[in-house]
Amino acid sequence: MVATQQNVQLFTQKDWKTDVAKPTWCPGCGDYGVLSATRKALVELQIDPTDTLVISGIGCSSNFPHFIGGYGIHSVHGRAAPNAVGAKLSNPDLTVIVAGGDGDGLGIGLGGFVHAARRNLDITYVIMDNQIYGLTTGQTSPTSLLGAKTKSTPYGNIERPINPISMALAAEATFVARTFSGDAKHFAEVMKRAIAHKGFAIVDALSPCVTFNKFNTYDYFRERVYKLEETDHDTSDLMAAFKKAYEWEFEDKVPIGVFYEVQRPTYEEQELAYKEFGNPVKRGPQRPPNLKKIIKDFY
Repeated sequence: MVATQQNVQLFTQKDWKTDVAKPTWCPGCGDYGVLSATRKALVELQIDPTDTLVISGIGCSSNFPHFIGGYGIHSVHGRAAPNAVGAKLSNPDLTVIVAGGDGDGLGIGLGGFVHAARRNLDITYVIMDNQIYGLTTGQTSPTSLLGAKTKSTPYGNIERPINPISMALAAEATFVARTFSGDAKHFAEVMKRAIAHKGFAIVDALSPCVTFNKFNTYDYFRERVYKLEETDHDTSDLMAAFKKAYEWEFEDKVPIGVFYEVQRPTYEEQELAYKEFGNPVKRGPQRPPNLKKIIKDFY
């Protein structure tokens, strides 16, 4: 829920801090930038922490809910998106954010990611994409580039990497963006747009792992990134978004910003149960008035 009192900042950075002294990520980890940008976006949007739920899976980045205010669920590996869907359907008034890594979201959790996107629930999913399994100390992940030498691929990765942008577009996500931890201001602006978007928003956050990925570094990205909003890119053009999604692979350029945004009815807006009975949390344990008829229809 967004604060409605005009010109008064009801919520500040202090409201988005937790009792955890400090994040446990390695010094220089890109996830610090994701945390900072997300906090800034939530404050600027004046989102109420008591109406916000952050859900993660397993991995370095999945410690995210411990470091940000509001409610949090640190779920099991690859199940962040299904948990988020369940929470949103239980209380559609919640601001729900999924936070995880490329391994959790695009490996074991890929199915949940795709189905949450195609259903267009009003959820924001930020993938801290470091192209490595950091928690298990440096194995190839679903987004590791071809030829990447890791503990699990000492002679070079032979598997084609998943493209999170094209995957999200194909899954019918209504907001698709990429950000870079090395540009805090731009990152916060994209996160603000993603959270404010009505529908499923995916943010592929390039978040360098300074400990185990010595190739996809801050310098690597700084030499390649450019901002889509500084070009003539049309964010309503799906085919143009697909074309931009593959620039990294074919032209060695890394566009960041919003690739695609479109407005469609959300799952919650179309669900008949909400239209007839309202928010399940707010209506309480009430029986539908036509329960006997519903039961009778089954016989």
